[in-house]
Amino acid sequence: MASTDDIRLNAAARTGAHAGYAGDVTPEEAWSLLEQHPDAVLVDVRTREEWMFVGLPALQSLGKEPRLISWQVWPQMAQNHDFTGTLAEAGIGPDQPVVFLCRSGGRSRAAAMAATSAGYTAAFNIEGGFEGDVGEDGHRGTVNGWKAAGLPWFQN
Repeated sequence: MASTDDIRLNAAARTGAHAGYAGDVTPEEAWSLLEQHPDAVLVDVRTREEWMFVGLPALQSLGKEPRLISWQVWPQMAQNHDFTGTLAEAGIGPDQPVVFLCRSGGRSRAAAMAATSAGYTAAFNIEGGFEGDVGEDGHRGTVNGWKAAGLPWFQN
């Protein structure tokens, strides 16, 4: 079993020691963390509209569900000022490993930093997010991120 400390060392080396959170993990590392640590949680910080129309990570084979807590709210994209309070209300404790996911990694990085500032000790950002960067064809989902890694997901 890969320890949270091992993943943290890899993430810190990739991200930089002073990133303000535990660091970036690849989608595969996030899956491994979720698979091997019963208390690990995936928090999808995208908007309700993204969850509905773009899809969600499928964690059922791990006996888990993604926690859906928006970092910003559509259409104004105003920051959810009670984000860390909502984490606590959702039963996510400060000592649980938490991997944050957004479309491409920006909002989830900000969420990981906010969680760390609020006392969460293992807050990670998933590199590339759910859809990843835009490819040469002008579309997301093929270059990097959760979908491109071939990890399970579904769309309603």
